[in-house]
Amino acid sequence: MSNNRNRRHVVPNPDGGWDVKAPGARRPSAHASTQRDAQRRASEIVRRAGGGEVVTHRPNGQIRDSDTIAPGNDPFPPRDSK
Repeated sequence: MSNNRNRRHVVPNPDGGWDVKAPGARRPSAHASTQRDAQRRASEIVRRAGGGEVVTHRPNGQIRDSDTIAPGNDPFPPRDSK
């Protein structure tokens, strides 16, 4: 699993829009008006840091999705179809 430096969470901002935050960070790495734009920005940040995880939350704070960004180590890689 990747370290926290290469992990970003896409979370709702209480004032509107979506923030990209590193675990334990007080301030967001980025802000976007839509969740999709925040996910794209988080993926870009993680990819530039050498790969890792993007964790997307629902508006209520629950985790909605987690995505491994290459060259990160995916704990659940897709199975090869033969």
